[in-house]
Amino acid sequence: MPSETVVFHTGAPCRNYLLVIDGSVRVRQIAANGREIVLYRVGPGESCVLTTSCLLASSSYAAEGITEGEVDAVAIPAPEFHRAVAESPGFRQFVFDSFGQRLADLMALVEEVAFGRLEARLAQRLLRFAGDGSVVEATHPELATEIGSAREVVSRQLKTFEQRGWVTLQRGRVEIQDREALAALELM
Repeated sequence: MPSETVVFHTGAPCRNYLLVIDGSVRVRQIAANGREIVLYRVGPGESCVLTTSCLLASSSYAAEGITEGEVDAVAIPAPEFHRAVAESPGFRQFVFDSFGQRLADLMALVEEVAFGRLEARLAQRLLRFAGDGSVVEATHPELATEIGSAREVVSRQLKTFEQRGWVTLQRGRVEIQDREALAALELM
């Protein structure tokens, strides 16, 4: 699938069990006021907890999934998925292990958004996106979506980080200057 392909959207019926082979699918939810939050990403060898839930409950999607870059995936039609869950202990175990792990990840996200400090969430996301490097290629609205906040709030916090000498801001990117300071925030 090409980059930015909508794999599923809110309210759509679930017809296939998607298993990502290569690439990443971003699963996000958009509120009525237009604000959005990234719930999780589905990477190679992973399945989508929302898809699993929809298939098991015969319900519609409550969020949308969009490819990030090129994605190779296997789509197992719903009838074959149900047959495999019923007849294959190995497949059933994979489905429920994946479901349980993703559910735990979503609970951690709820805790982070509900109780975590914004500056710590932003610092954590910057460090994660930078990996071993120091540059994060992301706009302020993209970072806001990632942490479930408003762009204006993220922009103010990034400006504070810049004033402290922790980051340098450029159009569409953030360069980390002090990883230790950001990591210390992450631990608070």
